[in-house]
Formats: sequence, structure tokens, C-alpha cells
Amino acid sequence: MIGQDFFGWTGKVLRVDLGTGAQDVLRLPEAVYRDYLGGKGLGGYLLRDFATLSPDDPALPLILAVGPLNATIAPTSGRCHLTTRSPLTGAVADSSAGGRLGTELARAGWDAVVIVGRAERPTGLEIDNDTVRLVDASALQGCDTHEVFARLRLRRPKGSIAATGPAADTGCLFASLIVDTHHAAGRCGLGRVAGLKNLKYLAVHGTGRRKVADLPTLKVAREDILRLTAASPALMGQHGFSCFGTGSIFDLMDSRRMMPTDNFARTRFPGAENLNAHAYKQRYQPRRHGCQGCHVLCKKIAADGRSLPEFETMSHFTALIGNTDLELVMQAGDLCGRLGLDTISAGSTLACYREISGEELSGARVLELLTGMGTGTGPGAELANGSAKYAAAQGRPELSMSVKGLELPAYDPRGAYGMALAYATSTRGGCHLRAYPISHEILRKPVATDRFSFSGKARIVKIAEDANACVDSLIACKFLFFAASLEEYARAFSAVTGVAATAHDLLLVGERVDYQERLMNARNGFAARHDDLPPRFFAEEGTSGPNLPIPPVPREDFLACRAAYYRIRGLTPDGLPTRETAERLGLPWPASLGGA
Repeated sequence: MIGQDFFGWTGKVLRVDLGTGAQDVLRLPEAVYRDYLGGKGLGGYLLRDFATLSPDDPALPLILAVGPLNATIAPTSGRCHLTTRSPLTGAVADSSAGGRLGTELARAGWDAVVIVGRAERPTGLEIDNDTVRLVDASALQGCDTHEVFARLRLRRPKGSIAATGPAADTGCLFASLIVDTHHAAGRCGLGRVAGLKNLKYLAVHGTGRRKVADLPTLKVAREDILRLTAASPALMGQHGFSCFGTGSIFDLMDSRRMMPTDNFARTRFPGAENLNAHAYKQRYQPRRHGCQGCHVLCKKIAADGRSLPEFETMSHFTALIGNTDLELVMQAGDLCGRLGLDTISAGSTLACYREISGEELSGARVLELLTGMGTGTGPGAELANGSAKYAAAQGRPELSMSVKGLELPAYDPRGAYGMALAYATSTRGGCHLRAYPISHEILRKPVATDRFSFSGKARIVKIAEDANACVDSLIACKFLFFAASLEEYARAFSAVTGVAATAHDLLLVGERVDYQERLMNARNGFAARHDDLPPRFFAEEGTSGPNLPIPPVPREDFLACRAAYYRIRGLTPDGLPTRETAERLGLPWPASLGGA
């Protein structure tokens, strides 16, 4: 167990049963922290014995975990990682949430909070250092997230709040948790799991400090990271994330013929040049905002208080559904935040509906359908299960642009073959952040690769998945790794914890964390047949431009690259984990997987 002299972690995990009100403090062996770090890794460790439980089983945990860097001066160390099983996909569900949640939880003295059980009525979980309370939140039933935040801030002006909206209560499978008004634990339906537990909100305030082993060395590591960040055009340049948010890549996706248009039927949207981040900045005069401990401040808040859309929201509520109205994007994004809807799944499901029904979507119709998704009423209610289930019910399953049931974000895979592989192999489904090949295929960081080739992509994607799993376990922001690397963060980690570690050591942790998720998915029946793309990408070309053809993804090359990825990852030809690789990584072999 972690003793008093341990740094970076507290050794305390809070377990709360919403059904019985019981509260327990779990003390984990020191080796668990060294092997999984925290955040994503610790969340997976705490989930794995329950990973086959149905999302509506009260015993399924909803886990919030922080890492050793939280609440320190390490850059971008304010995030929190949430983990459970997805009601949308049945696979592992996790999300890195911004705001102050991670910092407050770490300052309150907890490495993780494990929430189980089901309350009889809407309930709030309030944590103030060691004091933990369950509060009747019946008065907030049906309130949107902005109303929840407004009411709670009257008596809790300090700290962080994560809340669900109506979507979580009415059964939307891609409901999100909204954090501190402007941030989301989106994707996979984490909010729905909270709703199934009758957890309306979580409020955390901490006043403690994380113990750091070597503050002078941490300051040096911090300065190295800040220096590299300052030199990054993608992050701090006049057209970078600091100035325009993630929407700064909108023009890049347009020019590279990679912007998903009309439910991914095309890859360029006429008029996109008038819908970019510069247009939002000119019209809405935003101020900079960001997560606790971040100097990039990529979040943008309009003068009227609404969040400016991030890139995926910008793209999915314009090109994907055939809309050219900036204000509709603002209204749709704001409505999703209030209802607690994941904007990627919401936009993609609208696009799927539009193609199947043949209906052109006016602004009023878009808002009507989103409202139905989030409230379970009206014509949008049938879309609340996501595009895969909707398309299957309509007899057109091929028109759901999803992997493992999770809708694809705004990067068309016909324009970046590493992205095609990464979508397919992602443990949580259609996700760009597991490996983020856009970094090298489009932004050319750390080195440029040929985006129309699968050459070398199997190993690149595997290493990137490991690195990003480590980043989510430390915790830090993936975007900072456009500039910094695990070498700088290994020095920060060692300075905080006193545990000597190299970048290679941290990469091995990331490999263990990723493989742990694959073991859980295998127990839930996932295999190679799920590691695939919708047929559209192999059969239809994109929108070519002058001297820039966008052909279909060559399927045989894709399958060969996926097979190479399986070999490199230590999986069987059918994409399943092996006992040999699990043992090499120090992971227990599940009895349900037999003797493979």
C-alpha cells in the first residue's frame, strides 16, 4: 500500500454505492499505481472485473480517475478520465474531460471515485476533501445542464461540477456528462450510465496539495514543455489552437478533401471557406478559455456566453448535414450542451437520417430533431439510440458511418489511410483520439507520412495508441504532444513521483493499458469483424480536386495493414488477445477467454 512518503498519488480510492449510501476507501497496492499510473489506466484496472456487466446493471461502476500529474505545475494536468462500459457500443467507454474536475478531485485527496448502485431518486454526489455526501437532486430532474450549474453555483461557488442533462434521463445512448458548463465527457454514452444510476451531478472541491518529490526538477521539465509549446505553430501560431481553437484545422480538412460531407458521401463542402474558425471569430468575438493548468487555452467562449464549436461540431453541423448557417451551428452546439448530447454522434445520426429519409434539414428541423434526441419526445426520439441502430431498423445498416457502433468524427478516412486503420482498431469504436494519425498525415508532426499509403502505418498506429493511453493515464492533454513528447513528460513524472522512468517505460505502461481494454472487449465478443470501416469507404470515391484524386480506400491494402497491426500488437489473426502477450504485459488472463 502507498505510505505517507509517497508522492504524486494519495493511495486513496473512494467507492460510493448510490443504492445503499455506503462509502468505502479502497487502498490499492503500490504496484498498481506504477503499472497503470492513474487516469485511463487506473480506470481500466478498476473496471476490468466488471467489464461484462450490462450498462443498466447497478453493479457496473462509473469511474472517475486522476493521474500523478494532476494538481501539479505540470502543463495541461487539469483533466479527469472517466471509464465504464458503453451503452451505445457495448465496448469499453472512456473520455478525457476538461475543466477543473481533475484538479479538484486530486486536491480533495482522491486518486479515483468508483460509483456503483442505483439511487431511488435523482441524486447528487458532493465531495469536499474527505467529506462525501449524497444529496437529493429531485428538484433538478428534467433541468438542462445550464440550469443545473446555475442552481448549484448558488451554494457551491467553488470547485468543479459534472452534470447530466435530460438526454441521460430519457435514454439517449450517446448522452454526455457536461463539466463546468463548457466542457464535456463526450462519446460512448457516459452520461447515460450516470442516468441509469440516477446520478444527476457530481460536485468536487478540494483544498489540499499533491506532494511532489522534486519541485526544482519539475520546474525545469515544465519550462522545457512550455518552450516547445511556444515554438509550435499548430498550438501557439497565429492560426493555431490558441487563437482559433481546434476549429483552426477546418480549412486544412477542406483543402485536403477530407471534410465529411452529406453523411460521408463526399469529401468537400462547397462554401466551406465561409464557415471556418475565422468566420466564427469575426462574428462572435470570443474570449479564450481552457482547462485548469493549461496555457494553450484552446476553448473559445462567445461574447454572449455560448461555447464556440470545436472542429468536429463545426464540421458535422455544416458539411455533414448540408448546412451553411453559422448561427445554426452555434444553436445546435449550445442545445447539445444543455441537453447533454455528444455532438459527434448527434450530428452523424442526423446525417444518417437525412440520407435515409431524403429529407433536407432546415434549421428549425435540426433543432427539433436534436430536442427529440435529448428529451425522448417527438420525431427525434427514434434517433436517440444512435445511427447504427437507427440505420439497422430502417434496413440500411450500411449508411451508419460508425465503427463498433460509435459514429465517426470529422476526418474522412479516404484522405488519410492511417486514420482509416486507427478508426478500425480503436478499442472504443470510431475515434480519432486513440492514435490521432492526423498529427503526422496532415499536420506533419513529428514527421510527415504519405497519407495515401498504408506503408508503416500499422506500427505507427500501435505506438501512437500506446503513447496516447499513457498520456491519458498521467494525465495530460494529447494536443500538447504536437510539440512536447513523452521524454519531457517522463522527466515531469519522475520529478513528481520520485519514480525513475524513461519515455520507453511510460510507453510500456501505455501498451499495458491498451491491451487491458482489448481483453475487456474480447470478453464482450469483439473481434476482427468489428475492426472494420463502413463499406462506403471501400466502394465510393471522395470529392477529387485539381491534381488531387480521392479514390476509395484499397480494401486489400487495408486488410493487409490490419493484419500487420494485429501481429505488432500481439493479437491473433482474428484480432483477439493472446495469453502470451497478456503475461508479458503483466495482465491477468480472463478465464472466459480459454487457453488462447
